[in-house]
Amino acid sequence: MTVVPVRSADLDAAEISWFSALCSDDYRLLGVPDGDLRSSFAHCSAIVRTAERLGFRNILCPSSYQVGQDVLTFVAACSQITSRINFLAAIRCGELHPAMLARTVATLDHMLQGRLTLNVISSDFPGETADSAFRYRRSREVVQILRQAWTRDRIDFEGEHYSLKGLPADPAKPYQQNGGPLLYFGGYSPEALDLCAAECDVYLMWPEPKETIAERMRAVHDRAAAHGRVLDYGLRVHVIVRDTEAEARDYAEHLVSKLDDEVGRLIRARAHDAGSLGVAHQARARELADQFGYIERHLWTGIGRARSGCGAALVGSADQVLSEIEAYRKMGVRAFIFSGYPHLDEAEHFGRLVMPHLGTVSLPHVYGRVPATVPATPLGTGVRR
Repeated sequence: MTVVPVRSADLDAAEISWFSALCSDDYRLLGVPDGDLRSSFAHCSAIVRTAERLGFRNILCPSSYQVGQDVLTFVAACSQITSRINFLAAIRCGELHPAMLARTVATLDHMLQGRLTLNVISSDFPGETADSAFRYRRSREVVQILRQAWTRDRIDFEGEHYSLKGLPADPAKPYQQNGGPLLYFGGYSPEALDLCAAECDVYLMWPEPKETIAERMRAVHDRAAAHGRVLDYGLRVHVIVRDTEAEARDYAEHLVSKLDDEVGRLIRARAHDAGSLGVAHQARARELADQFGYIERHLWTGIGRARSGCGAALVGSADQVLSEIEAYRKMGVRAFIFSGYPHLDEAEHFGRLVMPHLGTVSLPHVYGRVPATVPATPLGTGVRR
């Protein structure tokens, strides 16, 4: 399988991240609401603290209007109860004026003392149904303005959506003086790929067969090369790991044992990205899976029956999950964002069975990148970028 060049090819470890279920996405049994797992600050911040204790390097904090909490407010609060873990905060481009967003991000970055990364998203606003190409053009302008705010003395920008003339950038200067927070991005349309190739640092993918992922990485690499850039690649995937493969598979079946298909459809439909090309790819993977929901031996698509977006899980013993991670690393994947149901319990399983055997790093920044000698640190050391 062809390996694409990656920005951090010299790293001998990966960024291992977890997920905080801000968008009411936590269950003991998929599709069955559970009051004590609701999207509250108490529950979601407990996920963050657990992930930090277990040595995860970053935590994805998603954004949604219909359900859950405001991501930037949540991250600000969590900055005061953590000291090592990075935060991958989702920003929906256009919700805030770009200059105000730059200032907000800079404030968060100072509160976190550089532990901030950003997941750039382009979904519709509440009540909006916009053309995909329009949304990605808008997002591209937002990202370009953010870059100016973080790296220049003044913001001068003229675009389709925004016009800024000589705006002082001092209020938007982040803690990270090497270009601002890393930008992670996921999208599947041609406009999405070009936005990531030209402006972002890490291309995030959802789980599909490895050959499909490899083809996607090659396509993104070619687009980035056309802009004179090289990216890193990340995989957002759920995980069920147990002492044996049989236990893991049994738990997967248990997780969907009470799932009503109509309830699952309603859960998927409520998400802003429900009609996206990426979600369609996840649905296609479910269609191609075997009778038990597996599209590869250890990649189970049952999660997607009750979830929009990332819809598959790595399922297996610790050795099997470690082998899967290593296979993705050899393909060029440098960042992994894991999650599981319920999130606290599955973080503990992953922390006990897998984390002690992984070297972990925080991805180096595209500007002023971390030297090649950055070590892969063992569990719990929490080195910052």
